[in-house]
Amino acid sequence: MSSQTSQRVLRAATSRWRPIGARLDRSAGSVFILPAVLVILGFSIFPLLASLYVSLSRLSFSEGGVDLKFVGLDNYTKLIVGVDQTHFLGVVGPITPVSVAVLAAAYGLLALLLYRYITGPNRTAGGLVGRVVTVVIAGALLWLIANTILTSGRPGTLVVTIVYVGVDVAVQYLLGLGLALLVVQHLPGRRFFRVVFLLPMMITPVGVAYLFQMLTDTSKGPLYPLWARFGLTDVSWVTNPWGARLAVMIGDVWQWTPFIFIILLAAIETLPHELVEAAVVDGASRWNVFWRITFPQILPATTTVVLIRLIEGFKIIDLPNVLTNGGPGTATESL
Repeated sequence: MSSQTSQRVLRAATSRWRPIGARLDRSAGSVFILPAVLVILGFSIFPLLASLYVSLSRLSFSEGGVDLKFVGLDNYTKLIVGVDQTHFLGVVGPITPVSVAVLAAAYGLLALLLYRYITGPNRTAGGLVGRVVTVVIAGALLWLIANTILTSGRPGTLVVTIVYVGVDVAVQYLLGLGLALLVVQHLPGRRFFRVVFLLPMMITPVGVAYLFQMLTDTSKGPLYPLWARFGLTDVSWVTNPWGARLAVMIGDVWQWTPFIFIILLAAIETLPHELVEAAVVDGASRWNVFWRITFPQILPATTTVVLIRLIEGFKIIDLPNVLTNGGPGTATESL
């Protein structure tokens, strides 16, 4: 009798603990991953909140150290409508036919994209609000860019940074994609060029800046014989605003094209060869193979690498500061 009683007690205890064990098994993954998620969030959110607080404060140095005083939106007010407005937004010039034509085409494209979403079957209230806000911000930035670059105005640091990011990332992607497509071909020396194409990324931005500072020196730099042959020894890159900006963009493209190259090369090499071979057998041209097979397959990698470079592009500061010292004037300064 005592044996039966003990068995009933054991079964009852087991039945009570079974639901708890099942819940623990289901949540084991979350429990194990939670510490890592908290650490990552801490390292991500704390700098973000700290940067936000610093942007709402005024920093001053005193004998006792650093004085950080909360001033609210005063710093942003100075950038938009205050004393730093021309430095941040630039100087708007008189409207020209070119700027009007560019703005008309850009606004027409934005309106078309918004109209297609509104009349589409997948529209939502949140998506509509987000797209309207995006169109308004994009329209304002396009107006600022067109009326400071395509006129006799002067672009500020906001427009200069947008130009850096837009031009650099576009050129880096096209060059990186072209090099990746070239290296996957069965050409002699392709292993050697894989390593050579990665060398610029191994140099620090400061080293790249000093390198291009010497290369763009038309009076006594290492390319002086080349400049002299074409009669360009009197031309100075750093005294012309757009020449200096071009030098910065060339240096940034040269350094970061290998990053896009290696990511896209890895994506292309993982594609199933059967799809390409079947398309070739069916008579598809090289362009059709790329556009309809290769590019859709590497689109996730493309999205990721372009997003990374867009984020990193807005952080450009060392290259223009060392290469041109932000000059001439403030022509190459970034955000």
